Amino acid sequence: MSLILKSQNGGVMTLTLNRPEVYNSFNQVMALALQDAISLAGSDKSVRCIVITGAGKAFCAGQDLNEVVDPKGPPLQEIVGQHFNPIIWKIRDVEKPFIAAVNGVAAGAGANIALACDIAVAKSSASFIQSFSKIGLIPDSGGTFTLPRLIGFQRATALMMLGEKVTAPDAEKMGMIYKCIEDGEFDNYIITLATQLSQMPTRGLGLTKRALNASTVNDLYAQLSIEEELQFAAGNTLDYQEGVKAFLEKRKPEFKGE
Repeated sequence: MSLILKSQNGGVMTLTLNRPEVYNSFNQVMALALQDAISLAGSDKSVRCIVITGAGKAFCAGQDLNEVVDPKGPPLQEIVGQHFNPIIWKIRDVEKPFIAAVNGVAAGAGANIALACDIAVAKSSASFIQSFSKIGLIPDSGGTFTLPRLIGFQRATALMMLGEKVTAPDAEKMGMIYKCIEDGEFDNYIITLATQLSQMPTRGLGLTKRALNASTVNDLYAQLSIEEELQFAAGNTLDYQEGVKAFLEKRKPEFKGE
């Protein structure tokens, strides 16, 4: 059984975490498979938007603790350093839009993988939990970096220390995710959103992502400099030429991601 299901529709590649019997919790095989799937999608020119979701009722319950306690399993440092960290790096480094389609509970590393994506959308019945404190660990997978920037230092600290469950509607209200969608409308919404992004000037979207990544460490002057650099790069794309031409001709542009 493949632990990462891959399906492509037009320019949209959907990667589905496929261990539904354990709420799509990660073992070593699934973590490495997701890394490979992201790398392949990132290098495939026909893929212009990547969706990450989960099979069954859950998005992802984080690390499979059965693997942690197995004497033959990888040590905790390897799980963080070689399994989860590369997933986060790849999501942020691949210059294509990523959507987290959170179809159910997102806990621990599962929650932080969702939050690392460019746009996180959740079913109204879904929930998020920084569950690490429940077993004496700290948030990983970029959680201590991403969550405070999304919802503020004080609230992020409380959620991480208390391990409180956050419903999808509340996650939207506090700015943790982009949108909460009613369950019955969720699948169609994700298809529409992903298709829209895949038909946009995705080279420019990738450069926007690079600028946003840089903004987490730059001061204003450094950020203005990188904006200048990346705007020059965007202005040399074929999509920019098409966008301007279509605007002047009063027609819908046909972007190629080039």
